[in-house]
Amino acid sequence: MSAPHHQPAKTDKDLNIQQAILQQLESLQAAGICDLPRAAPLAQQPSPPTTAKTIASASQASDTAITNPSSHAKTEPLVSSTSRASLSDDSLSAPSPLSCEQREQQLTILNKEVEKCTRCPELVGNRTQTVFGVGNPNARLVFFGEAPGADEDKQGEPFVGRAGKLLNDIISKGMGLQRSDVYIMNVVKCRPPGNRNPSGAEADNCRPFFERQFEIIRPEFICCLGAIAATTLLETNVSIGRLRGRLHEYRESLVLATYHPAYLLRNPSAKKEVWKDIQLLMAEMGIRKT
Repeated sequence: MSAPHHQPAKTDKDLNIQQAILQQLESLQAAGICDLPRAAPLAQQPSPPTTAKTIASASQASDTAITNPSSHAKTEPLVSSTSRASLSDDSLSAPSPLSCEQREQQLTILNKEVEKCTRCPELVGNRTQTVFGVGNPNARLVFFGEAPGADEDKQGEPFVGRAGKLLNDIISKGMGLQRSDVYIMNVVKCRPPGNRNPSGAEADNCRPFFERQFEIIRPEFICCLGAIAATTLLETNVSIGRLRGRLHEYRESLVLATYHPAYLLRNPSAKKEVWKDIQLLMAEMGIRKT
């Protein structure tokens, strides 16, 4: 009798990928999407790099970082002269955008998954509630921070403390928009103890959640607030001082990195640099404040 064949044990990474796929399929089914189109076979060609790419430069940025790069940062963005028009190639076309109602439904389903998450025991034991995100599910612009603070943990909404008031001023007084025009969310959905920076492992645990938020919303623009948000999204170890002042790519979105509002509260002189970044973002979005 031949020896029984043993399947190799699944790694944690395999299980996380399987869970993420199942959750995405459940979200699509709940939104009324039951059939997915079969992609046409791709011609044999080298796979494009998946790292975020710098596509434009507005000004010479300082090489000085405001914080050390996060421990989970991986690679430096690749400099590229590729125009954004290249993303419209048929072979790279994304599925048709969801309706506003479908986006709201999928975000609600995803929020319920986040509420049940127990992947980070320390954060679970410290949180009052999860802080998912808030704003317009059809937003062209998403503001992406690092983690909830005490006020956010208490109210369940991102950027509602002193830093949130400054962000509101940037949105309304600076850009001429309303908070309800944009979407606001963080890398991690639970408050780290003592408002410390989220660890690399915590950011990795939340990556499937924030990536799915971006997949659902599909913003044209993402503004990363601070080093943690920028290096996590762009998967780079480049300092915030070098990332800011120019545009990068994340999937189909243009990304601007700038200093976190909390940093501006401690260093008011940096507000002029943030205003330069916001002006670059406004120009790219076609916003002219009257």
